[in-house]
Amino acid sequence: MTALSDAPAAAEPKGARPAGRSRRGLIAYRIALGWIVLLVVLGAAAGLIAPYDPTAPAGPARLAPFSDFGHLLGTDGVGRDVLSRLLHGIRISLAVGVGATAVAAVAGVLLGLVAAYHRGWIEAVIKVATDTVLSFPPLLVLLALAAVIDPGVPTLTLSLGLLFTPPFARLTRSAALAQMKIDYVAAARSLGAGASRIIFRELLPNSVRPVISYSVVVVALVIVIEGSLSFLGVGIPPPAPSWGSMIASAKDQISLAPHLMVPPALMIVATVLAFNTVGDHLRDRVSGSAE
Repeated sequence: MTALSDAPAAAEPKGARPAGRSRRGLIAYRIALGWIVLLVVLGAAAGLIAPYDPTAPAGPARLAPFSDFGHLLGTDGVGRDVLSRLLHGIRISLAVGVGATAVAAVAGVLLGLVAAYHRGWIEAVIKVATDTVLSFPPLLVLLALAAVIDPGVPTLTLSLGLLFTPPFARLTRSAALAQMKIDYVAAARSLGAGASRIIFRELLPNSVRPVISYSVVVVALVIVIEGSLSFLGVGIPPPAPSWGSMIASAKDQISLAPHLMVPPALMIVATVLAFNTVGDHLRDRVSGSAE
């Protein structure tokens, strides 16, 4: 054996991935991002491209199969066009998913930054509040709220946003505490910067990166919860075209028209996978840049 052959192989950089895996991950990310962009476009243009009113019967044909009677995806048990309801359902899913995540992110980031900067009793109060909310199962809380308030997109969005605020607060607090140990915060204080300036000009830009990747994953989780609540009949009220309520309606007709369950179920699965894939990619990018 030569000295060259005995020499150990160069160690791979920490966090490095095989080229094939990285390439596949990038392809999956681009496909997922393309699907999300397509959803946004279709949702925005649903009123223009949907062939029928999503809440009214589109004709005498009920439980029509795919590509029958001019209905590409058939009709449901009431005679409503499935494609039209599917397109308008994009609006509801994205509105609740993105809206609730935005509410949770804004409130959680603010609470996390305040807790990390002020510490003491302020941090203790915020910690107790977030732990209290996290101690209750989210689905049970939402079911209880549905019993006392009128369901709808604004109500569901706000409720889900408040329930997801504690995880954002914890994540932001953890990131901000790490930033508080870096010299630039002490330098800002020595220059006379106040609390608001340090929080919003120094801590916020340097603590928000993990929040961005987590937000994308939360959108997927909120879409699943909204669909589950609508499936149970306590989410978006009918005849609004929620994907969850479409699955519930198709369940009642599964012996006569099992195909009706396929389109909304595939939309939920594809959308959740897309947001999770994009979120995982962003998380890897954030982790790589942190190293």
